[in-house]
Amino acid sequence: MRLHDLKPQPGAKHRRKRLGQGESSGHGKTSGRGGKGQTARSGSSIRIGFEGGQMPLVRRIPKRGFNNARFATNHIPVNVEVLNCFEDGARVDEQKLRAEGLVNGKGDGVKILGDGELTKKLTVSASAFSASAKAKIEAKGGSCEVVSRKPAATAKP
Repeated sequence: MRLHDLKPQPGAKHRRKRLGQGESSGHGKTSGRGGKGQTARSGSSIRIGFEGGQMPLVRRIPKRGFNNARFATNHIPVNVEVLNCFEDGARVDEQKLRAEGLVNGKGDGVKILGDGELTKKLTVSASAFSASAKAKIEAKGGSCEVVSRKPAATAKP
């Protein structure tokens, strides 16, 4: 096979629809844009869901139900393997992880996950630990401290 033998797969190439090339082309006169009006004009674009000023469907229908996403805790994941960048016997918390660039963005704290191998004894302070991460940290002689980021909501008496 040579370069001049290469061809695209059958059906991969399509002819361009040539608009405005006369009535007999099938795409003449209005060129597939329908009659007159806003969408027939050049540069026209109407955002999705816009109904010409009428109250849109998504706002007309009643809103029902409950969504728990607002109350979910969103932890930033960190694997135990990346903790090897700290020196042996160090105390690791969220501020140190952020300083090293291992944690970015907003969240409700850090969760240590058990992916990879830990080679150093560390004291790790985080919002949550997976069972495998806790086992790996404690197997190396380190310790895990759970710190709460958000104050617990107190129920009214």
